[in-house]
Amino acid sequence: MQETADRLGIAKSTYAGYESGYREPSLQALLQIGDLFDTTVDYMLNRTDDNQPKLELTELLHSKDMVLSLDEIPLTAEEICDFIAFTRVKRDIKTSLD
Repeated sequence: MQETADRLGIAKSTYAGYESGYREPSLQALLQIGDLFDTTVDYMLNRTDDNQPKLELTELLHSKDMVLSLDEIPLTAEEICDFIAFTRVKRDIKTSLD
């Protein structure tokens, strides 16, 4: 547990809280944990049985060759996460209306 916390740059007690369910990690922390264990946030949240990451957010956030921008201003990791969250909500609404 200490090694994992060290690799994430957080206190052991914080990571222990994540594992026990006492604390909820931020979206950024979830992304870091997913990267560390080479899995997806959806898999960690039991939204899929597929634990293999796709070319999605994890690679986009760490890519030096690819920059996502809006109005010629590069998006931050938080803005990209917000964009993805918005798109998922919009898809869910569309699916429920169909």
